[in-house]
Amino acid sequence: MLKATLETIAKIVGGNLVTTSMKDVIVEGVSTDTRDIKLHNLFIPLVGAKYDGHTFAFDAIKKGAIATLWDKNHPTPYLDAGIIVVDDTLKAYQKLANSYLKATKSKVIGITGSNGKTGTKDILASILEENFRVHKTAKNLNNEIGVPKTIMEMDLDDEAIVLEMGMERFGEISVLTNIANPDIAVITNIGDSHLLELGTKENIARAKFEILEGLKPDGIFIFNNDDDILREVIREYSIPQRVIKIGTREDSDVIIRPIRSDESGSSFSIGEYAYSIPFIGKHQIYNVSVAITIAGLLGMDYASIVKGLSKVKLTGMRMELMHLPSFDILNDCYKSNPQSLMSCIETVYTMKGYKNKILILSDMLELGENEEKLHFNVGEKIDRDRIDYVICVGDLAKEIYNGANRNFNVKNLFYFETKGEVIEKVREIISEDTLIMVKGSRGMKLEEIIEKLKEI
Repeated sequence: MLKATLETIAKIVGGNLVTTSMKDVIVEGVSTDTRDIKLHNLFIPLVGAKYDGHTFAFDAIKKGAIATLWDKNHPTPYLDAGIIVVDDTLKAYQKLANSYLKATKSKVIGITGSNGKTGTKDILASILEENFRVHKTAKNLNNEIGVPKTIMEMDLDDEAIVLEMGMERFGEISVLTNIANPDIAVITNIGDSHLLELGTKENIARAKFEILEGLKPDGIFIFNNDDDILREVIREYSIPQRVIKIGTREDSDVIIRPIRSDESGSSFSIGEYAYSIPFIGKHQIYNVSVAITIAGLLGMDYASIVKGLSKVKLTGMRMELMHLPSFDILNDCYKSNPQSLMSCIETVYTMKGYKNKILILSDMLELGENEEKLHFNVGEKIDRDRIDYVICVGDLAKEIYNGANRNFNVKNLFYFETKGEVIEKVREIISEDTLIMVKGSRGMKLEEIIEKLKEI
């Protein structure tokens, strides 16, 4: 937790301490939300499209905040608290986070990519916790507000921080990496997410490569060498830092040798060491391999890595297998794009012990002008010999239905406009030992279907 005088904070953020008589007052922690204000906090009023945090300043002081930042374009109020006027409260927040992170002296790992960011973060943090005091991104706090919030919630004696970095357009990763200045930067892969904003996969990769802008001069860059787009776009960059390529390709610096992948998890080897993981999905091999590599770079041995792997708890709604009395649900409804959807479907193919396999699929959002074709292509690839039923819901998911209709038995293929109709159809076709996979973009709120399925 930050502990600093108002005078020090004003210098860090380049602000003007209006209440000079309070220059020696010590702030303890920061908050941007009056719902979690604590005594002696610094309140940071952020301005969004639908809200202005300045309107909550009086409430923040009443609840215990001892001072507030204040945007210079807002009339300076009379408050019984310290006031630091700044050009921009968000940028000041980011400067403060950057300064505090440097004071912790933690090793900083920044992770971006179209898929696998959260899984890699969770796995890496679990492994590192065997040897270090570790802090990590909570939930999906991976944007221009979430990253500084994550940093400001660190303890001063934390030794490592694992930061997830998300983006939708150019310039966003640049901001985040310059807040964090990572010692190790990772790009997991490139998918079709954000095609709406960026147009091509190559542009998505270029936006992800912005993570290099904040990488320390003696830092390390790690990327997925099995990703064709990353291998192509990296040629555009001259990277003075050490680069580590991870993948199954023989020209990788860290070569992954898969052994098996099924419903019980996966096993693989790296060099002389073998690893077995209980996570569903072949893609998890890449996430774990990145985490193992970073742990090794930080001096961890094989025994400690394996012990940390055994304790991993992945963030919910991502390949989460839920066991109910007579059937199971594979919940992967946090986000969706063609790559992650096909990976999930292929995982369902490998899962044994089920008499009935049902896919409930919804829209993949932010795919740009080719969104209908991308949905159609996924539907066309679904193997009718390994899936019993496909149920689609959502405007774009109609194209998944149309694609599947090319080779699927129409008696086993359904399209509905509402979630209620989906539940009713599942009631008709479900039997004991059924596996139901549910997947769609976060905006489709498929967790509502999950909750109703639990009542069947």
